[in-house]
Amino acid sequence: MVARNTTIRDRHRATLRAKKLPCAICGEPIDYTLRWPDLDCFVVDHIVPVDLGGADTIDNKQPAHHRCNREKANKLESSILRRSGSLR
Repeated sequence: MVARNTTIRDRHRATLRAKKLPCAICGEPIDYTLRWPDLDCFVVDHIVPVDLGGADTIDNKQPAHHRCNREKANKLESSILRRSGSLR
């Protein structure tokens, strides 16, 4: 397993937080004032999980709710139905 740089991780988290985007998994807004471990708080999701070969780069990260990220786990897609009616 490759060690991840916490400075870069924190920079990526701040970059995504500043954009205030909705959850990339369910499509619902994220309350960026909530803190972990609240299930509706903001977390960073790896689009392609690191343990499945995904890079630990900003291009492979997206904002998500803690609950959505937990459900997705280390899969490439989630079974969560987006409000738009399409599956991720």
